[in-house]
Amino acid sequence: MSAPAEPSASPERNERRPPHGHILFRAPPVPVAVGLIVLVSAALAATLWAPQTRPFEWGFVLSTVGPALVAGAVTTPIAKAVGGRFEWHRSLFLVLSVLALQLPLAVAWRGAAIAWPSSVPPLLFLGPFLAGPAFWFRHLSLYGVSRSSHTRMLSASLVQPVLFLAGFFAITTPTVPALVAGAASLVIAFVCALAVLRASDRPISREFHSSGVALIRPLLDHVVDRDPQATRTLEEFFLRTTVLATVRVTLLTFLRGDRVHATIALPAVHPGPFAALGASDLPRKLDEILGPAAGTVLVPHTPSDHDLDLPSSEEVARVGAAAVELLRSLPPSAGRRASPLVSPYPGSLARAQLLGGIVVVVVSQAPAPTDDISYSVGDRVVREIAREGGPPVVLIDAHNSYVEGQGDVSYGTPIAEKLVTDVKAAVAAATAAATDGPIEAGVAARSGYSTARDGIGPEGVRALVVRAAGTTTGYVLIDGNNLVVGAREAILPELLKLVDAAEVMTTDNHVVHEVDGGINPLGERCLPPRLAREARAALEAAVADLGPAEVRFASKEIRDVKVLGPGYTARLLTSLGDTLSMFARMFPASLLLLLTSSLVVALVLK
Repeated sequence: MSAPAEPSASPERNERRPPHGHILFRAPPVPVAVGLIVLVSAALAATLWAPQTRPFEWGFVLSTVGPALVAGAVTTPIAKAVGGRFEWHRSLFLVLSVLALQLPLAVAWRGAAIAWPSSVPPLLFLGPFLAGPAFWFRHLSLYGVSRSSHTRMLSASLVQPVLFLAGFFAITTPTVPALVAGAASLVIAFVCALAVLRASDRPISREFHSSGVALIRPLLDHVVDRDPQATRTLEEFFLRTTVLATVRVTLLTFLRGDRVHATIALPAVHPGPFAALGASDLPRKLDEILGPAAGTVLVPHTPSDHDLDLPSSEEVARVGAAAVELLRSLPPSAGRRASPLVSPYPGSLARAQLLGGIVVVVVSQAPAPTDDISYSVGDRVVREIAREGGPPVVLIDAHNSYVEGQGDVSYGTPIAEKLVTDVKAAVAAATAAATDGPIEAGVAARSGYSTARDGIGPEGVRALVVRAAGTTTGYVLIDGNNLVVGAREAILPELLKLVDAAEVMTTDNHVVHEVDGGINPLGERCLPPRLAREARAALEAAVADLGPAEVRFASKEIRDVKVLGPGYTARLLTSLGDTLSMFARMFPASLLLLLTSSLVVALVLK
């Protein structure tokens, strides 16, 4: 096989915060947003008009809350009319954000006017001064979230600042200099917004020849609505720079009579990159493709990393079709020979169990950090065992002890060499411990979890129990992205109350990343004690399901599968980091430039 080259249920919550921020901010509900708009509008109106002879109520209605509520109501239909999308709750939140930006600027202006009355332009110029930042912020937001077109989004961007100016001048009676200052402030705001967007878009545009800002709207639509068109747009972005690889698909099945009762599906594919794009959410996708004919499906993590992310739904379908083909043409059983789940020696990274002539090997570095095992490492050891006359090997990366930035196993490293040695020793130990006899298997699945509440993906918690060679072994697979350090050690004792040997694994499903901006490991949201209870409940159900089983094994290779390839994720993350860095610099700098320029214009024209 060839592959890309190795690059040199109850809502319990953790008391500590996850180490990563949310990747997508949730706008407040409409009633909350409206209430906050009224409060901030009142504060802004008080800042602008309370000391004046005009009634405060007129200023509140005409210049703050009135324009804000109208803008919140009309931004959505305006955006839709020009080919964009901007939901009502986002529209109201944008209005609220603009008011929150204007309020401290107005307070600073009025404070300066009290301290230095002869140096600060009169109140007539405060409205134009505040209109610029409102336009600047709205255009940045609408260009990214609604539609990346400056000309089309101008009308939606201008509605709140123009209404604000109209209300402001209705109270103050404008002069020509004040009108000129207002127009100049809006022009300067547009230029500053353009500079931020151009600079922020440059890293991704330079590396991938595509606008990163233009992907914000499809990303929102994919995450929130699973919009097919948005999904296609994002996957087309990934497809532009793919490489071809040969991908192996392996099935280990447990039959009762002539029906498959359970299937362990092991494609050499990494379940990323993000949300449900490409191979992300692979366990659910593969389960649905295999269908009821495969019984209860478990999709553990195989030795693979982001080099083997599939970029599109079409490539996932190819892998799924190969799995279906294998399921329909399973070869005869390799026999009834089986062993317990054994470890060759203390400190081994691998434990193995022979089942019907096939050796299942589970690799974990826990309690040390355990993360992705490079495909090349896993492929090497499987091929070496085959060359040495050993049995077929099903290699599983337990992926069950998370420390950020640690635990990867790369080709040629000391830990990779130890892994190869330990896997070979584990296979030999399982083969030596095997005896002829009946094999029983039981399986169970628990669902109904929430990614946001529990950090558990749609496949939930699944358990497989195998009784053979006088022992009972339990495998628990949780659909999520790794376990926090110590969670495995909290779960295993509960499992060992039911079986003689056990292991807990995760799928590394990257669908959980759309809730949390980082890894979102299991144990951050659903605490280890509850995870242990859920795992034990699944295992109890699997034990109750035990029955005579026949083990069958099938494997095939698919050529010319498009994958993201070596270095893609590093390039993308570097570009995103550069984008965020550039935005972090340009955002305050452009706002400062806007405020300074608008103030200079006001001082010249006063």
